[in-house]
Amino acid sequence: MNDNSKVLVALLAGVAAGAALGILFAPERGTETRDKLNDALKNLGDTIKDRAAEEIDNLSSLKEKIVENIKTTLGAAEDAADQAKTSATEPA
Repeated sequence: MNDNSKVLVALLAGVAAGAALGILFAPERGTETRDKLNDALKNLGDTIKDRAAEEIDNLSSLKEKIVENIKTTLGAAEDAADQAKTSATEPA
């Protein structure tokens, strides 16, 4: 987990804890408080899911770039090996 992800997780946890405490100490009825807390937690869950989906997309793109880079490098190495083989077998 990189530093940005750690900061984001800590920030989201802090926001959730602050929202929960604010709602719990608000002068409202218990059902209203529970409903607000439930909504806040759903929103937090949605935010986490969205962020996770973004990170999965980023990782998928990175994987594709790495695979393409490896294929390109292997192709160039094969071409160089073929050229060296051809040069070595040709009469001088």
